[in-house]
Amino acid sequence: VLFFAVLFIYFTCISTVQTTDCLHLREQCLNAANGCESVWNVVEDACNISVLGNRCKAEDTLGCNRIIQVLADEYPEFKNCVCTTEDICSITTLLGKQCGTNKDHISTETKLQWGLSALSKQVYTTNRSCLDVNRDCVEDEVCNKQLSLYLKVCLVNKKCNMEGCQAAVRFFYGNMPFEVAQMMIFCDCIQHDESCHRAKELLHGKPCADTAVPPPSCLNVIHMCEENELCRKKYTTFQAKCWRHVTKKCYEDEACLETLIKDDMPCSANADCKAAYISNWGTMLHMECTCQDLPPAEQPLCELFRHMLHSKSCFS
Repeated sequence: VLFFAVLFIYFTCISTVQTTDCLHLREQCLNAANGCESVWNVVEDACNISVLGNRCKAEDTLGCNRIIQVLADEYPEFKNCVCTTEDICSITTLLGKQCGTNKDHISTETKLQWGLSALSKQVYTTNRSCLDVNRDCVEDEVCNKQLSLYLKVCLVNKKCNMEGCQAAVRFFYGNMPFEVAQMMIFCDCIQHDESCHRAKELLHGKPCADTAVPPPSCLNVIHMCEENELCRKKYTTFQAKCWRHVTKKCYEDEACLETLIKDDMPCSANADCKAAYISNWGTMLHMECTCQDLPPAEQPLCELFRHMLHSKSCFS
């Protein structure tokens, strides 16, 4: 009841009809059992909207805006309750006029936050231990704050909520400098180091964000992605940045793609490619997929997609 009253104060700048609609959407979200509740809980944490008297001053304005963008992308019914212009989501409509920010302010705030982080000053090196990277993040105040929000969604005792965890993964890696993100995503472990492998699973959202039972075919993953606006945009960017010669030769012609073999497919492996790959995390593109039990005619194309989505050749 108290939280509801606080929300009502923030909605005073909005028409009564829209306020009612948005509050109703929130109630639907909390009761939907489809991952929305997990994303909303991260919105609450990132935006401090349940704290009395804070006048909607989110400590992490960038993080608040980005997780609301995730909410609107994942659950489009909220788009009338938030503003999503210029790829930066404003919290004005959802939480009140006093919460508005602009791009320059967000950029400055990000630099200030990560400027205080020792982790952001580390130079990226390949093959770092995931255990060491995890420890560095936990010991870093800025990184640990984001890690805690992410683990709150992905580490649950009850049944895994894949959609909510995927949204949290996108928020986590999208809300940090590129150098820090690649440090975490490209960390590794020696074979029998169980502590390291556990740390790797924590950092990479495993198994909740990327493991379905039974695993889908890699063909189905691509086709499902193409039907989802957010995923399709990420896949298009990933192709353009990492596999440009493939898209240049075949574009989306699957018959053409079937004629290619892995040796004909060098990956660009530059910084733009790595950024596009990192952006795939928290989407169905990063789900574990298989090419087993497919008809022989579909095997070559499936193996090609699997190579493009999961091959380490780009980054080793």
